[in-house]
Amino acid sequence: MDNPFQALTDAFQPEYRVNLSIQRLDGSIMLTLSNERGVAAKRMITAEQRNDPKRMRRLIESIKFGMAIEQGGSTMQMLAAMTDAGNVDKLGGKPALHANAARTTPVSASL
Repeated sequence: MDNPFQALTDAFQPEYRVNLSIQRLDGSIMLTLSNERGVAAKRMITAEQRNDPKRMRRLIESIKFGMAIEQGGSTMQMLAAMTDAGNVDKLGGKPALHANAARTTPVSASL
């Protein structure tokens, strides 16, 4: 993930139009995801998040998770997909569950 802007674009297209705009002098950018129904998500991304590949992956997973919840997805299935070997292929209306996701121990609802 050398180019964080490309990583963000690849993570959300073609389902969403990806708009990145410089927001502050500190290097923060605004990510806006939209489709034919309007704006689906907006997130501020700090320069630190943008420049750290691990933080960028977590940010992408977090955005997908939040959007999936807003669209009525199953929280437990999404968490299982996210924790299965650290892979998030596709969250949303169709969570990607891998073969061993069924063996994943559910996370306590008290989180």
